Amino acid sequence: MINSAVTPRQTRQPRQSLQPQSESHPAPERSIVLVGLMGAGKSRVGKRLAERLRLPFIDADQEIEKEAGTSVSELFATVGEAVFRDRERQMIGRLLAGPVCVIAVGGGAYLDPTTRAEIRARGRSVWLRADLETLVERTSRSNRRPLLEGVDKRAKLSELMERRYPIYAEADLVVDSHAGPIDATVEAVLKALSPAPETSAPA
Repeated sequence: MINSAVTPRQTRQPRQSLQPQSESHPAPERSIVLVGLMGAGKSRVGKRLAERLRLPFIDADQEIEKEAGTSVSELFATVGEAVFRDRERQMIGRLLAGPVCVIAVGGGAYLDPTTRAEIRARGRSVWLRADLETLVERTSRSNRRPLLEGVDKRAKLSELMERRYPIYAEADLVVDSHAGPIDATVEAVLKALSPAPETSAPA
């Protein structure tokens, strides 16, 4: 059972961007929650997005690891996925109850109906949608993916896409995360978050 609250030291404050910002983006009224499969770029896009919006960035999995004192992979192995999802649900709920920020959540978090409803009620969800080739290439760089350990990555990711993408599609916004410069995806998220310009009625 996780009881501790998320403290300011647990959040990542946005660092000063080295790139000139050509456009000012108003801070959102609710936290932005990035969802999607492993390898979609949630953490990388989230960090850069937080810089642009001048908000803290929080990786929910990293916060769970800090509280548990162990990695997500080890949690899966020792307590099982059901217990991990319960901890994940609690953590995301506390983050959404805190100050406005950009949150990246694990690939399975949005599948939980309670978590999904909490995000819908208190945040704004953005699905970073990536194709299979992009996911395979990105996940091959890391061995910290418990669902991909000891299996054919391409086959497993294809299976996860078929099962999870219809649920991710319930997110408030959908932005394609392509291979290439991360800033292109960040700009696409910012554009999606921007309110549509008002059009005047014809005279």
